Amino acid sequence: MKLANKVAIITGAGSGFGRASAILFAKEGAKVVVADINDTGGKETVETIKSSGGDAVFVHADVSKASDAENLIKTAKDKFGKIDVLFNNAGVPQHPMSVENLDESLWDRIYSVNVKGIFLTTKYAFPVMRAAGGGVVVNLASIAGIRPRPGSGAYATSKAAAIMLTKVLALEGAPNHIRVNAINPVAGDTPMLPGLLPEGVDPDKAKKTLIDSIPLGRLVKPEDVAYAALYLASDESSMLTGSSIDVDGGRGV
Repeated sequence: MKLANKVAIITGAGSGFGRASAILFAKEGAKVVVADINDTGGKETVETIKSSGGDAVFVHADVSKASDAENLIKTAKDKFGKIDVLFNNAGVPQHPMSVENLDESLWDRIYSVNVKGIFLTTKYAFPVMRAAGGGVVVNLASIAGIRPRPGSGAYATSKAAAIMLTKVLALEGAPNHIRVNAINPVAGDTPMLPGLLPEGVDPDKAKKTLIDSIPLGRLVKPEDVAYAALYLASDESSMLTGSSIDVDGGRGV
């Protein structure tokens, strides 16, 4: 098993990419700390893992709040004794809209989770990983961070910031054997998808238009991201840090 005896925190693990990753990580031997603001979804992920013989615990966490991020890291350390992997998966989407229609409160919410959330959890995880001799951080960015669309002002720039933050953290973590990488998916077939589609447009038509823009002709599945995260979390990627993997079906080419 690729993550045997590892302890992994996954934020936003109550659904979508995070849930698929939590289930896969547990299958590969990790003890998983499932974090989400959705208590119902998070607990369902834990029960799914436990029903298959895995080990997992749920922690309610809004990663945009320092107190929640600090408590998440402390709880994981207290429960399992260490933290080997932190997958910063939690994120907030944006319906396409021009900048003049973009509300300040939405801008702030997107940045508080998509960027500040990575900063906060990593801030508190780094000392724990350093004390243990190393670790891995995986950040969920987006292909929008390198190939934006009109109307994605807050979302695309937050993901671009996540990619650059990944590179900075990789340099800071390297002396302590902490690797930091990112995943850039295209839109996925998850509960978050409606939040990325235009409002007031037939959702099936909007989804088809999106799929038509992806060379491989389909949306990302949660498992696609989960396997990319597993690779980055495992020793198989031991020489990768500061990198981004595009899981986008060719969208960013």
